[in-house]
Amino acid sequence: MNLLTLSNPVFAAYAAAAATMVLKGVAMSWLTVARMTGEKGGFRSPEDLRRTRLNRDPNPSQLAPNERVERIRRIQMNDLENLPFFLIAGLLYVLIAPPPTLAIILFAAYVVTRLLHFVAYLSAQTHDLRAALWTPGSLIIIFMAGDILWRAATGS
Repeated sequence: MNLLTLSNPVFAAYAAAAATMVLKGVAMSWLTVARMTGEKGGFRSPEDLRRTRLNRDPNPSQLAPNERVERIRRIQMNDLENLPFFLIAGLLYVLIAPPPTLAIILFAAYVVTRLLHFVAYLSAQTHDLRAALWTPGSLIIIFMAGDILWRAATGS
């Protein structure tokens, strides 16, 4: 069986998880813009203070940090620090032909914990809760990378 086809349940699960995470990551940019527009602030660039249809009353205070906008930016930065590792490790994991049930559970658990982490971060939950939701995803990446290394080293 060709490993990189949707007829392979491991690749299909990876593709669904990866696409979900890519869409979530891209959605953060849209959410940032929506927040900046709604808050009429949290802008970063001086040219954002030009009078436009979307910013009819520009004001220098719009360049000041806005906590509601900055929260979204921090969530996006967290995604940028984590999602690429999952995308790479997940694809390499598909290539070692792991047990389908295990792979599907790992991919699904990663997506669920990342989405729950997003909700916790967006709703200003404690660092302890966010860390508890971040940790399983990180451990999943470590497990997949370790399995890849083990199989590469042993030739199995």
